[in-house]
Amino acid sequence: MRIPRKMEHVHHALQLGQSGNQGFADIKLIHNCLPETSTSLISLQTSIGELNLSSPIIINAMTGGAHETEEINRELAIAARETGLTMAVGSQMSSLKNPEVASSYRIVREMNPDGIIFGNLGSEATLEQALRAVEMVRADALQIHLNVMQELIMPEGDRDFQGMLKRISAIVDQVGVPVIVKEVGFGMARESVDALLGIGISVIDVGGYGGTNFAAIENMRRSLPMEWLNEWGCTTATALLEADYASSRHVNVFLIGSGGIRNSLEACKALILGASAVGVAGAFLRTLRQEGTAALVEHIREMHNEMKLVMTALGAPTVQDLHKVPVVISGETAHWCYARGIDIQSFANRNGFIKIT
Repeated sequence: MRIPRKMEHVHHALQLGQSGNQGFADIKLIHNCLPETSTSLISLQTSIGELNLSSPIIINAMTGGAHETEEINRELAIAARETGLTMAVGSQMSSLKNPEVASSYRIVREMNPDGIIFGNLGSEATLEQALRAVEMVRADALQIHLNVMQELIMPEGDRDFQGMLKRISAIVDQVGVPVIVKEVGFGMARESVDALLGIGISVIDVGGYGGTNFAAIENMRRSLPMEWLNEWGCTTATALLEADYASSRHVNVFLIGSGGIRNSLEACKALILGASAVGVAGAFLRTLRQEGTAALVEHIREMHNEMKLVMTALGAPTVQDLHKVPVVISGETAHWCYARGIDIQSFANRNGFIKIT
């Protein structure tokens, strides 16, 4: 019997793991020997749009749409509830076409009735489908994911991407909850960010290269793989810098950094590059499947403690203060920024270090 596509994705994601090539090795933190703060003063609270989060860590969209994935979403929702994390479900389109698998998404709200939950659909979704997806999980926001290259490699994927912005714009105007547009692992360039900001999107998840590789996953499902596309896209660090450059010309824009974030240091680097929150998926899925829910809860709590240590060392008591911390950008990321006209010296000379109290 053929394994459902959603479970194929889970199996391949765990098998492939994360490359670690998300660009954060090029982001060099500058030591602050006079931080003038205390771990007791560190706050992990943050905001994305009108949503106030107790932690900048989001359990990002992973799965759903098959009976086999319901258990995964149940346990992720329990971990989110126990640690106060926001959680996004995987694409709900399958449940709109096949209502009998809707329970694999509803379970998230059942397990975490008071938590912040994001619904999720692709850019092919209509307004009517968006409204149904939000109602299904009583979503506090709706993610619209962009996965053009994944679809093109997917044997049964879409080939027509006309009207994406128009459909997203209609959803933004009428769905009634904040809309987050996210990439699934190929990153965003500033031209795309500009276009999204132009239709009223204010929360963007850059979803860069370096985490779960959906090009490689879909190639594993092809009889004739196109492996030359497995490195398509830009890294998470580069995508954040591109999005930060574009959003600097606008007000009230919030970035989410995701794509290969595996630990607290990488999470802090994403925040330093302009993100207000970070999405983690593959690293949490691996912990859940290999060690169980209790281990995942402990993993998240340890990440929180480690982030507070890093923020203390940098003299940044809040997520907003991390946006002011100076950082040196090197390597391929620096070369990319130079070619694209992104001023990396401004990051190296930010004035967020010494505080006189």
